[in-house]
Amino acid sequence: MAASVLKRCVTAAVKVKCLSPSLAARRWLLSAAYTDTKVWEARQKDPHNLATLATIMDTTYERNFPVSSLTVSRFVDNISSREEIDQAEYYLYKFRHSPNCWYLRDWTVHSWIRQCLKYGATEKALYTLKNKVQYGIFPDDFTFNLLIDSYIKDGDFKSACSVVEEVMLQEAFDLPSTQILSLYALGTYLAARPQLTVSEERALGASLLICGMMQNNTVGLNAQLLGNALLGKVEMLKGIHAVFKGMPLFWGRGYMERALAVMERAASGDVKLSKDTLGYMNDLLQELSSTSDSDSSGDESAGEEDKKEDAVDEDDQAEQAKLPQYVERFKELSSQLESQGKVDSASFKALVTALAQQNLAAAEKLDVEQYVSRVQGWESERKQLIQREKEMREKAEQEKRERLAAKAAAQQA
Repeated sequence: MAASVLKRCVTAAVKVKCLSPSLAARRWLLSAAYTDTKVWEARQKDPHNLATLATIMDTTYERNFPVSSLTVSRFVDNISSREEIDQAEYYLYKFRHSPNCWYLRDWTVHSWIRQCLKYGATEKALYTLKNKVQYGIFPDDFTFNLLIDSYIKDGDFKSACSVVEEVMLQEAFDLPSTQILSLYALGTYLAARPQLTVSEERALGASLLICGMMQNNTVGLNAQLLGNALLGKVEMLKGIHAVFKGMPLFWGRGYMERALAVMERAASGDVKLSKDTLGYMNDLLQELSSTSDSDSSGDESAGEEDKKEDAVDEDDQAEQAKLPQYVERFKELSSQLESQGKVDSASFKALVTALAQQNLAAAEKLDVEQYVSRVQGWESERKQLIQREKEMREKAEQEKRERLAAKAAAQQA
């Protein structure tokens, strides 16, 4: 009896040990100090009734006058429920399509994301971020980190990668913490081998490539390999214009060749490539090869429709013709890396996990210091706007009194 109980306890301990990496993951995500709202909540309060603010804005818009950024800021700051998130979304949209659209304040964007996280409306935060042109939501690095971290902790890595895509489009990979969180989200999502559309492959490839270029280490090189490979696949299928259109990417052809160049760098340097990263690229090349074979067998029956659908030119076709060479070169480089002992058995996800455990805490410290300074700057600017609003209101009231006095004097005369 005692032996069986001991056996069950040991088995349970082994199971916990096996699960510990995923449990430990929550410990090295953004710390409580990073996500703490104390600094933000310590700002001077400016309480207002949302119904009153809504009436003011509606009346102002009806009279074709511009609504001030301060009014929108007050509305967002005074949100107190999930239902009011929807109301705020409407007024953010209205403000973005008004003459004052350029003056949406950075602290209003930050406050909007914080309020969405606070009241369980992360989908609204992501929606307005994806539709940033319609809502004016262009967050800073710190705000991006809060949103990515929220999705990671919820286990929603697809949405986390959607946020990373927006970071990439805004070219906002400046902070090491943003790079680490982004790479972790991307690595974890790809580890599940999801079925991806061409547009998703393009977005993930661009995010991996640009973020990977910011990391001068094994993780960065693996990310560049994956990124170039995914973009190379899109180039092979849809042509180079489908790769760089609307993306902050180099427009030159040959992304698959650049992926092989990353392997050559690893072979001549002291950095290893992950076994599963190489496996991922191998799968992409095999998929492209099978697609190419099926396309060539059905060329005669494809007709003019496929030619119109495939927006590729002669140069794109020349690049597609290089696929067999790329496959052979990949096999040669893989064998070379294997013989040199430069293939790491750890997965890409494991590599980014280790990077986060080692470097995220140090990166957080500088971020928090900069955030405190930034909030102080926002507060100073906000107080100046409040003072200017007060002075303009007093001036308008004084002018009104003078007009009334002049009118009364004219009637008496």
